[in-house]
Amino acid sequence: MIHAPSLAFPHVRHAFFTRAGGVSSGIYQSLNGGIGSRDAPEHVAENRARMATALGVAPTHLVSCYQIHSPDVIVATQPWTRENSPRADAIVTRTPGLAVGVGTADCGPVLFADGEASVVGAAHAGWKGAFTGVLEATVAAMEKLGAARARIRAAIGPLIRQPSYEVGAEFVQRFTDADTANARYFVPSKRDGHSMFDLPGYIRMRLERAEIAGVEDLELCTYAEPERFYSYRRTVHRGEPDYGRHVNAIALSA
Repeated sequence: MIHAPSLAFPHVRHAFFTRAGGVSSGIYQSLNGGIGSRDAPEHVAENRARMATALGVAPTHLVSCYQIHSPDVIVATQPWTRENSPRADAIVTRTPGLAVGVGTADCGPVLFADGEASVVGAAHAGWKGAFTGVLEATVAAMEKLGAARARIRAAIGPLIRQPSYEVGAEFVQRFTDADTANARYFVPSKRDGHSMFDLPGYIRMRLERAEIAGVEDLELCTYAEPERFYSYRRTVHRGEPDYGRHVNAIALSA
């Protein structure tokens, strides 16, 4: 698992989990946390239990949402089960002993903490969530729990980076129609009519525009390191039938 120095508060535990350290096999090797994958459910449950232990919480107290690429945020006060998972793309909490997490396999995981107020959060920021405001919504939800944006720190975990993220002209048009300055997040690709998108750069801009205390980018690419990370896009390019998911989570010590 990977830690962000900016989130190293004494009573906060967090991790951007890699694909190492689990029990899954084959294309899911090995720490697949994807409840929605076609991996054996007992393997996913064991993997998530190991993650919960690493975060210092009970297996039942590592929670994530049914992600829908939205700007929606949930306030977590108690654990839930897979069957009653809320549909959203970010979770915030001030409840000790409860780990809130998001699943990713190229999209941007962003973990947040206000160490003084003891408020933490996790956001799933793919292009659509970032574009529609999930990051700003997470900061606003943390403020409602007592955090101050002047103290909130955010860390961007492993995600697909610009050299591996090719998009079409309609994608670019959507961003530049919203703000002509967004053109800086695209460079031409080798294919006519296509561009390479800088998702982490765009996420950083949205976070900095929210005027939080600091933003740390771990500068890791899911696509470029197959032994270390899962990648949806790499799976598509290889013609594989499914892919594993990373869990990226943060908790307050009980």
